[in-house]
Amino acid sequence: MRPFLIFILLLTGLKGFSYTPPGPIYYSPVATFKVDSLRTLLGAALANKDILADTLSINRINRLASEFFNINPDSTLYYGKLAIEKSQAIKYDKGLADGLLQITKALVRKGDYARAQKNLDKAKLLYSSLKDEKNVSDCFLAYGWMYEIMADYKLASKYYNQSLAIKKRIKDEPGIAKCYNNMGMVADDTGKSSYALDDYFKSLTLNIKLHNKIDAASNYNNIGTVMQDLEIYPKAMEYYQRAIKIWQETRNVHGVSIAYQNIGEILLAQKKYNQAIVYLSKSIKLNTEQGDKKSICSLYTDLGLCYANKKQFKAAFRYLDQALVIASRYNIDVDKANVGICFATVYNMQADYRRAYNYALPAKTLSDKLGSLSIRIPATLQLSNALGGLKKFEAYEVRKQYDDLKDSLKSDEIVQKLTSFNLESNFAEKQRRLAEQHQRMVELYKQKIQRRGLLSALFFIIILGMGAILIVYYRAKLKQKKINTILEDKNKEVQQQKTDINEQAQKLKDSNVLKDRLISVLAHDLRAPLSTLRGLFSLLEDDSISQEQFLRMIPKVLRKLEYTSDFLDTLLFWINSQMENFDSSVKTFYIKDIVANKIQNYNEQAGNKGITLIDNVPAATVVLGDPNSVRIVIRNLITNAIKFSKQNDTISINARQLEDNNILFSIKDTGVGMSEMQLNKLFKSKVDSGTGTNNESGTGMGLLFCKDLIEKCNGKIWAQSEPGQGTEFFFTLPAGNFIEETALVA
Repeated sequence: MRPFLIFILLLTGLKGFSYTPPGPIYYSPVATFKVDSLRTLLGAALANKDILADTLSINRINRLASEFFNINPDSTLYYGKLAIEKSQAIKYDKGLADGLLQITKALVRKGDYARAQKNLDKAKLLYSSLKDEKNVSDCFLAYGWMYEIMADYKLASKYYNQSLAIKKRIKDEPGIAKCYNNMGMVADDTGKSSYALDDYFKSLTLNIKLHNKIDAASNYNNIGTVMQDLEIYPKAMEYYQRAIKIWQETRNVHGVSIAYQNIGEILLAQKKYNQAIVYLSKSIKLNTEQGDKKSICSLYTDLGLCYANKKQFKAAFRYLDQALVIASRYNIDVDKANVGICFATVYNMQADYRRAYNYALPAKTLSDKLGSLSIRIPATLQLSNALGGLKKFEAYEVRKQYDDLKDSLKSDEIVQKLTSFNLESNFAEKQRRLAEQHQRMVELYKQKIQRRGLLSALFFIIILGMGAILIVYYRAKLKQKKINTILEDKNKEVQQQKTDINEQAQKLKDSNVLKDRLISVLAHDLRAPLSTLRGLFSLLEDDSISQEQFLRMIPKVLRKLEYTSDFLDTLLFWINSQMENFDSSVKTFYIKDIVANKIQNYNEQAGNKGITLIDNVPAATVVLGDPNSVRIVIRNLITNAIKFSKQNDTISINARQLEDNNILFSIKDTGVGMSEMQLNKLFKSKVDSGTGTNNESGTGMGLLFCKDLIEKCNGKIWAQSEPGQGTEFFFTLPAGNFIEETALVA
């Protein structure tokens, strides 16, 4: 309730002014379109609080919290906390600061100033570290609003001016408009109505320019309250109606509740107490839903005066007691003063001057501290009446103070009324000029439309002619396109035939190379052992050697034959691997079985040379490949290692799992090793195989076969070696899984 209205209510009646209040304003709890759109965009981020959100989703949650501020502050608190939680999870400082600012506004609305200030301090610190000047200025704006509600007008004005300075520097016009509006509220609260109107109209001009209807509604409402203080009630109602219309359109619950209270206070001033009670009760219901304690306190004070004027003092004291509890709990000094004035007023009505004095004196002291002229005047009047009723001599001195304050207000009112009318006329003139400018632009646009009509007819004729030309051109183009399509198809057919021929030629070339390689191997490497065997039998047939000599030569010949047999097995399997159906033999198997078998087979050969074979392959090692291919590779690598190892050397076979789901195998010997030149020739072509440490021979084709077989199993093979330090061969195979293999077969 505005304090000056109490003063008007107690001293004078309203004449020559009537007002028919508008029909009831219906509030739907359904969210606005903007709120629904944001909820739809957020989707899963709102459905499951545990889902990590990205910065875009957090920004949308904060926007949702902001949209709910004038609909349901509890929802603002909920979404602000959700934004803070998700921002902390991904360390998003901007989202965290925005959430803290949203919670601050809701807490101020609910009267929880201590928590609001803590959140606001954190938000300002974060924005400062981010060098976000706009939001730092918004924090100053929030500080000012909070201190204004707490009636600390000096601090409120300080923060508003700090915010305005930043917003002017960064050219934030919507923010500048908010600053002017809030500065006007401070001026209005301290009885400086002319300054208040000046600020309100500055804000309104900017909001109209920016098409900001919601903030313009606040400007209209605030201008109406100044007009109400100046007793210009028709003008006050005109501005209230403008605000109400916008608040109804935008479903601004807080604004609608303010409208109900303003209407109720005007009806109270008109002594239409029953109608006033209806509107004040509606406002209480909406503010209770929003948890706006300051507004509820003011409304209880208004209702207390209504019932007191109806001589229903029991109901009046019930509402005033509730107002005093809220004002004391939330430490709202301006409301404490108002409630005290109203208690004193009601007790003076009942001629209970002692109790009236007990309320009037602290109310007068508190109003002097606040410095608001519109509160000091009624407080001084009620103290004077109480002292007079108690027949105290101080009543004369207090009455003189009241007269001086009243005269001061009267003189101020004359200036304020002139100022308000001048401001309004200036504003109306600006609106008229804007309307005239708009009308001139409309007329110019109409003239341009007429000129364009003539040009359009001419263009239409030209377009028809161009259309006919385009049709002819299109048909010719279409015919040419069909011919080009046929030619392209023929060209593709010829190119495909050429490609097929090239592929067949390459296959023939590869087959010839393979044939030449096999013939070379067979001619060179198989002829020698066969010749040796034939020569041996010839010597035996001619009795050139004795049977004892023949028996001594048999082990050496058998080794040659065994080597030749192994080589033929490898060669035949490799030839088979070149067939197209080789992939069908790939399967999952335990490679440990193959390694153990080969070590068992070659233990005797290794032992004859004093070489130790070590099996380090884990039993559970499962690979995906062709077992025969792997067997041949392992056999070749083990025989190579034995061939180039000497007495007391070791050969170890190892396996381990890699991160890329492959198994890495290594066959390492401590033998003679090889040079870098020899190492670089491996796996590239047939090499000149050197003799082993016991003069063992080789074909030079084994490693070439190993490379081909491993690559067909989707693996890789390579080697490391240093002369005198031994050699280590590596190859990889895909890791297998018997569960997956079983599922695949099923």
